[in-house]
Amino acid sequence: MKTITRRTKPMIVGALALVAAAFAGSAFAQEMTFFRIGTGSAGGTYFPIGGIIANAISNPPGSRPCDKGGNCGVPGLVAIAQSTNASAHNVTAIQAGQMEAGLSGAATLHFAYHGVGKFEGEKKAKLRVIANLFPEDLHLVLPKGGSLENLTDLKGKRVGIAQAGSGTQIAVELILADHGVNRGNIDEAELNNSQSAERLADGQLDAYFYAAGTPVAAMIQLDSTKGMELYSFSEDEVMRANKAVPYYIPSTIPAGTYPGVGYDVDTVAVSGIMVTSIDQPEELIYGITKAMWSDTARKLLDNGHAKGKVITLETALDGIEGIGVPLHPGAERFYKEVGML
Repeated sequence: MKTITRRTKPMIVGALALVAAAFAGSAFAQEMTFFRIGTGSAGGTYFPIGGIIANAISNPPGSRPCDKGGNCGVPGLVAIAQSTNASAHNVTAIQAGQMEAGLSGAATLHFAYHGVGKFEGEKKAKLRVIANLFPEDLHLVLPKGGSLENLTDLKGKRVGIAQAGSGTQIAVELILADHGVNRGNIDEAELNNSQSAERLADGQLDAYFYAAGTPVAAMIQLDSTKGMELYSFSEDEVMRANKAVPYYIPSTIPAGTYPGVGYDVDTVAVSGIMVTSIDQPEELIYGITKAMWSDTARKLLDNGHAKGKVITLETALDGIEGIGVPLHPGAERFYKEVGML
């Protein structure tokens, strides 16, 4: 958490200087707190959802008060959504104090907090949960007209396995390994969602994986230009994926989610979680949690992104106990006040 007061020397540069300049005169009498939220690539779902949440919880100095029609965020807070390599990057940055919060898939969060799997010996013990957000469906994207008999057919192909530092890559490698597919028998590409879609459209990839809340911006663009297919997991592949990565559960991407994909797609999905650090003050996280579920936030979520509609207070604690990562005391205090704990 970075705090700026009237006594702070004028050292702010770049984007922060522009923000500070907007709060002239009496605005500086109020403390300003910057709150960085790690998201994902611009072509995915974490980035737009993170931006909506940042907007909902912000209430910069000089803003109109909530009870007078202004934003109902935390007074003095300026939240900033930052594009990152997603889950694994975000939990690592939060642990290191390089970000105040971030979005992460449930599987990555579990592995990181407990120091297992890809995080063996690198336990991220400071991680704390603010809220469950939305399900992220695992997409296996193929060129228009492309098909696979099964996941083993990926052997020998050029496959995007998502960017390094993403929860998608961690899960995909575990799922594929169960089918004998690994970096030794595919030509893997570590790319974000937008880059993968571009490479697929240009014929430089045969397939790529990405887990995100539907619909995904980069895939919408790919679908509307070059076209695409989505691989539908068999019942056996769904069960094996769930066994390989327990937090990936059976899911379906309904026909028409992407206009060119006129069939239901069976796959697996993982919950996207809002995460912070135990080092963040209880009062601040309490205020942020409360602001996330305000009427103002509800309107922003409903109108900002298709997946925003499924981010609700009623599902904010779904699956949290099973992940084995504690709630932040500030978030826990809010959920107790509203009778959810």
